[in-house]
Amino acid sequence: MWLSKFAVSFVPAQLTSSYWLPEPNSTFAPEVDGLFMFIFWLSVFFFVLIVGLGVYFALKYRRVGTTEVVVPSSSHNTALEATWSLIPTALIFVIFGWGFVGFVDMRTPPENAYEVQVNAKKWAWNFTYPGGLQDSDLHLPVDQPTVLTMTSDDVIHSLFIPAFRAKMDVVPGRYNKLWFHPTKTGENVLFCTEYCGREHSGMNRKVFVYEEGGVEKKLAEIQETMDKMDPAELGKITFTKSGCMQCHSIDGSKKVGPSFLGLFGTTHDITTGEKITVDENYIRESILEPMAKIAAGYNPQMPSYKGQLREKQIEGLIAYIKSLKNSSSK
Repeated sequence: MWLSKFAVSFVPAQLTSSYWLPEPNSTFAPEVDGLFMFIFWLSVFFFVLIVGLGVYFALKYRRVGTTEVVVPSSSHNTALEATWSLIPTALIFVIFGWGFVGFVDMRTPPENAYEVQVNAKKWAWNFTYPGGLQDSDLHLPVDQPTVLTMTSDDVIHSLFIPAFRAKMDVVPGRYNKLWFHPTKTGENVLFCTEYCGREHSGMNRKVFVYEEGGVEKKLAEIQETMDKMDPAELGKITFTKSGCMQCHSIDGSKKVGPSFLGLFGTTHDITTGEKITVDENYIRESILEPMAKIAAGYNPQMPSYKGQLREKQIEGLIAYIKSLKNSSSK
């Protein structure tokens, strides 16, 4: 694509520097960065030109004394007016064409791409890989196009990976697709860039890019670790990586939801006026059907984790909350 080639030749220093933009780790980066730098330097050029001419004419034609005779000047110059109209118009068409070609490329995923299902909720990400394994971090193969099929359980979120120059809104009730082609192995950062509530700023995860076969190996390691891990330890990791910590504290402080410290075994009121005992069944129900029994004094905001946590992870969360009961009694 000629625009991509022009972008690379126009701003080669910026494409390898972290001063202006994040490290470019996808095939989209050259064109996005090239257009960005083109607009930036174009703006700098016209800023200097307009301010410079403004200062020059202000000084040259400033009024000196009170006896100077004002000489009439030309009121119309067709060539000048055509110049300052046609040049900006041509630049607008260049910018639009450049951006449109890049936009079409970003919205046309190739066939046979590596596909990951993405589920967003306040305030966590969940990624489901081929084979059904889920993780809160994104694991990708290098030099292979990847398609993310994304939806939200609650409000609008927006997935943004700066190093890939890739961003797309994640909307409840529909699926949006985002694709990119990673070009470098290593670790990157993923953000939510649509304000989604109190813990929006904490809704970020890591993106790992591996050599060929590395994703499958990493997912197998995650599976094996989960199978061998102590339930309470697995629950602690799930509590952190699945976004539970955004709404529930473990130190007794009140957040969006009740604190887990000393919660297990206690009796609480729910919004229907009934009393419930926090036991294994209640915790399991609250994870899978959070609207069934809502604790009094809290808003019904928790999304369901049905189909997103494995049975072993749910058992781990129950064991972890149990262990916090013991911590509070010490």
